[in-house]
Amino acid sequence: MLVVIDTNVLVSALLSNDRAPAKILRLVLNGLFVPCHDHRILFEYRNVLKRPKFGFPSWAVTDLLEFIAESGLSVAPPPLPPASADEADQKFYEVARHCRAWLITGNLKHFPKDELVMTVREALEKIGA
Repeated sequence: MLVVIDTNVLVSALLSNDRAPAKILRLVLNGLFVPCHDHRILFEYRNVLKRPKFGFPSWAVTDLLEFIAESGLSVAPPPLPPASADEADQKFYEVARHCRAWLITGNLKHFPKDELVMTVREALEKIGA
């Protein structure tokens, strides 16, 4: 299953390994979800996950991002007309539409109504997890 993971889901997964976002990350790490990304998404992941306020070990961030880059699907999607309420989130929507992947987010209001855009809980329900 192809997915695009919004940064807020990744942060939540790393902050608490017993909540729903961590289940999404485990599905990625176990190969059941294949993360789609482009250079903009990987850049944002790196910048956010390395913020001192989170306190994530640098080696853990590096290992995770290398895993996502190597095991995921790297694409160069064409630009879409603005569809996101938050311009910084447009890249996630463009990659999801290009790959026909689920865009899993903790903030639906930043994205247009689209069958590909869903919350963590919705994604887990769709796969019966």
